[in-house]
Amino acid sequence: MVWVEEILSDSFRIHRIVIQSYFRAHVHECARSYTIKNPIQMKKFLLALSLLVSSCLLLSAQTPSDAIMMKQRESCFALIYDQGSWDHYWEGSDLRVNGNVGTLTRRMIMPMIAIGLHDKLNLIIAAPHVKTESKEPNGGYLHGASGFQDFGISLKAQVFEKMIGTSKVTLLTNIGYSTPLSNYLSDYAPYSLGYGASEFSLRGIGQFKAQNGIYFQAAFAHLWRGQTEIERDYYYNNGSYYSNMMDVPNALNYNAALGIWLFDNSLKLEANYVAMQCTSGDDIRIYNAGQPTNKVETGQVGFSAQYYIKQAKGLGVMAYYTKTISGRNMGEFTNIGGGLTYQFKI
Repeated sequence: MVWVEEILSDSFRIHRIVIQSYFRAHVHECARSYTIKNPIQMKKFLLALSLLVSSCLLLSAQTPSDAIMMKQRESCFALIYDQGSWDHYWEGSDLRVNGNVGTLTRRMIMPMIAIGLHDKLNLIIAAPHVKTESKEPNGGYLHGASGFQDFGISLKAQVFEKMIGTSKVTLLTNIGYSTPLSNYLSDYAPYSLGYGASEFSLRGIGQFKAQNGIYFQAAFAHLWRGQTEIERDYYYNNGSYYSNMMDVPNALNYNAALGIWLFDNSLKLEANYVAMQCTSGDDIRIYNAGQPTNKVETGQVGFSAQYYIKQAKGLGVMAYYTKTISGRNMGEFTNIGGGLTYQFKI
């Protein structure tokens, strides 16, 4: 799914030898997602979209990587909009441009709900809808894709809490699972909606919060990913594979945040750093597109704000900005986003 860190970097490349025959064979079958006017220029096509979930990690609503918990029978519904774009991408460790793609834009609308099963146990569910496209100067050689990406569900538990003087130390853990929600084409970089593979995650979270509202938070996760089915029977991944199944690399995810609660806990401001690193995988080969086997690395910095409107009980608004500052086999994304939250009892 798109737990944004988990989320889901979509790094897909196509082997030079088979690219023309692949697209000719499947152009009609995949016309719902793209149209090709010049297969030769497709050899110069590119790489991958970054983890979608990274933008979600920087949100202020409850996510699998923060220390916010709903009380028993309390719920929080969030509707989030994210827009990211890039005109440079990393081909391996080399930052470059691709005139056939130009500027790529990825938009996401994600409904998400957190439910307090217990004061110390929350259920989180999300189902993002993603749309990808690029404008001129790509000349219309490729169309973007749109549809629901991955359904994600996770349990977050508070396992430790202790006052140290006037400050509070909290430790939490999160177990998550996601799986494709629609039959999207995963081997379609950089326009793919996601990896097309199931994912299991285990995360540890720690937070230190002072009496004046300042807090520091850190999280670490291991992401185990499965296989994705592609619409060709040959690919190259540091060797030749005659198969229509690709192994999606596992990954490690880190994030840290420094923030403050102001105005009687009605305003939260936070600066964030999020990083992800695949534990295996290959690099995008020169003048080829990305593919799900690629080793993706990314580092993002961001700032978010959330305000709880006292005049409208339970209602909150949020906004954020993130910038990719380092990467490998992915786009140099800049993201902006925002959303509404509504907290209620059930």
